[in-house]
Parts: sequence; C-alpha cells; structure tokens
Amino acid sequence: MSIIPSLFGGRRSSVFDPFSLDVWDPFRDFPISSSSDVSRETSALVNARVDWKETPEAHVFKADLPGIKKEEVKVEVEDGNILQITGERNVEKEDKNDKWHRVERSSGKFTRRFRLPENAKMDQVKAAMENGVLTITVPKEEAKKPDVKSIEISG
Repeated sequence: MSIIPSLFGGRRSSVFDPFSLDVWDPFRDFPISSSSDVSRETSALVNARVDWKETPEAHVFKADLPGIKKEEVKVEVEDGNILQITGERNVEKEDKNDKWHRVERSSGKFTRRFRLPENAKMDQVKAAMENGVLTITVPKEEAKKPDVKSIEISG
C-alpha cells in the first residue's frame, strides 16, 4: 500500500496525476477561522470534492455537491479534452434577529477542471444528479488492436 493516500486524507491525491489540473493545497483540510481576505470563492472550491475512476468502458466522475440543485451546476467540455464542472452555492439569507454561533458551510462559486486522455469520447458525455451527488460518465473508445499480419518464411 502506498504511503501517499494516508498522508493526504486517505484519498488518492492528484499531485502526481498528469491528467489533473488541480493544484494540491497542503492546508486544505486545516480548520481556518480567520477574517483574512480569503475569498468565499476559494472556500467553495475546496468543498467541491470529486472522485475520478476509470473503468474498462468509461471515465466516471462523482462530485459531492450537497444542497446544490442541478440547475446551479454546469458541466462543460473545453478545448476538446477538458472536462469542467462549475457551480455556485448561494449564501443563506440572514435575519437581523439571528445570532450565528458557527458558520462552516461554504458558499460561492466553484470550478473543477480535468484534462482527459485521448481515448475519451467527449461528444458522448452524460451527467446526472441524485441526492447531492453529481455523476459524470465519459465513455472511452475501444483500444485499437494492432493489425498483425503473418509473414510466411520461405526457404
């Protein structure tokens, strides 16, 4: 078993993945409670967690997007082989009489981008949203088998 998944929260990191456009943030899982100038957009980006697995038939992406409606998410193909997931988690309306004790849920825009290999059929991408999980399926082209021709040996 590799040491890398245990260092990065038990998940496979995209640090060494040549197809990922994500940048590893070593402070991603640290609880940060400051009033710094970190934008809410960055905060929401961290919470758009995506798993990517490859099966013999397709590349399958699963994104946890709790509380987000499918109308608030956009799945696009860019430059022929870049899969982009964007969306926005809206801020909850505040009532002047409410007293907040803790705010941990993020809001704002998020974007995740993945560079897919050449065998991905980008014109057949399918997406579905169920129970706060976005599933994107990108079918793969069948591996081309090399043409083998037997040559008769004379002599």
